[in-house]
Amino acid sequence: MVYSSSMIIAVAGKYKTLGSDFFFIKQRTALIISFVAMLAAMIIPYKAYKNVKFLMFMMIGISAALAFVTMFGYTSNNATSWVQVGATSVQPAEFAKLALIIYLSAIYGKRQDRINNIDKAVMPPIFFLIFICSLIILQPDYGSAMIIFLISGSIILSSGMTVKSIGKLAVIAAAFALIPAFIMLITGKLTSILSPERISRFTGFMDPFGTAADDGYQLVNSLFAIGSGGISGVGLGDSVQKYGYLPEAHTDFIIAIIAEELGLLGVLFVLLTLGFIVLRGFSLSSRCKDPFGSLLLIGISSMIGIQVFINVGGATGLIPITGITLPFISYGGSSLLMMMISIGIFQNVVMRMNLNAQKEKETTLTKHESM
Repeated sequence: MVYSSSMIIAVAGKYKTLGSDFFFIKQRTALIISFVAMLAAMIIPYKAYKNVKFLMFMMIGISAALAFVTMFGYTSNNATSWVQVGATSVQPAEFAKLALIIYLSAIYGKRQDRINNIDKAVMPPIFFLIFICSLIILQPDYGSAMIIFLISGSIILSSGMTVKSIGKLAVIAAAFALIPAFIMLITGKLTSILSPERISRFTGFMDPFGTAADDGYQLVNSLFAIGSGGISGVGLGDSVQKYGYLPEAHTDFIIAIIAEELGLLGVLFVLLTLGFIVLRGFSLSSRCKDPFGSLLLIGISSMIGIQVFINVGGATGLIPITGITLPFISYGGSSLLMMMISIGIFQNVVMRMNLNAQKEKETTLTKHESM
């Protein structure tokens, strides 16, 4: 689908010398690297990630990367979110999602005996969460900051805190959430929230066909693509909207091209497959006896589910467009690498669960035999 949706833009306009398979080749390379990274994440015992030194190194590293990209990164789509590494570009905000999942899961998993101690056990990670979100907002990348906030919320809600503690935490966090606003005010970036481009996303969402010539252009063409696909689609490679009508057809709006070329059946296959991963993660988390492993499964499953909802919701007009990629499918090396590493960790937790269950079963059988 990356090849089909990008083949036209790869030979049109500023990309005309790249060849129709340019984006496909780059994504294929990213997939190979990501697959190796996934295997590594499956092999390394996940409990190694809660080592204090590793957590410090990871969070200092991701903070430095976000600060660096804010100051020296290059701008695309009005956000300075990428840093050039050789011939490719990296988006640190993507890796901040997984880093915070590991960090929060490790901290709250380790502090189960004092999980309702707001002052010492709960609030320090929240301060760090606000700091990371502030760096991402400064790019400005509100979509990624929102996703990180929602993922973190899912981990916190599942950490074992009482409703009373969660209520207190929400009030304190809301007060400290003013920090990013203050930072944006003194840096002069507060007005970016109300920039014409971001206002256009809401006007296009509210009345796409009434603003089809400007603000609603992207959503209208996305709906045209989805509507023209019908049940079985117009055929793989035969999309009309990818011929310059639908911007970001190979990234944020790839689900619209899937709907056009493969129809409702293709969309259902994608959504049911992704939905299975999410629901499987939640189901397994309830059976995982290790708090750290359980929260990792919840965080990773929530991340996938939230991104799918935001991406598909934006493409169908259910919510305003936010520029979030569809997990595993949209073009983008950073997103694919982060998702594949996440799945590697996901599988690592599940394998350890199965191994422990097998050991317990063997121990029980040995005891019965000895009796």
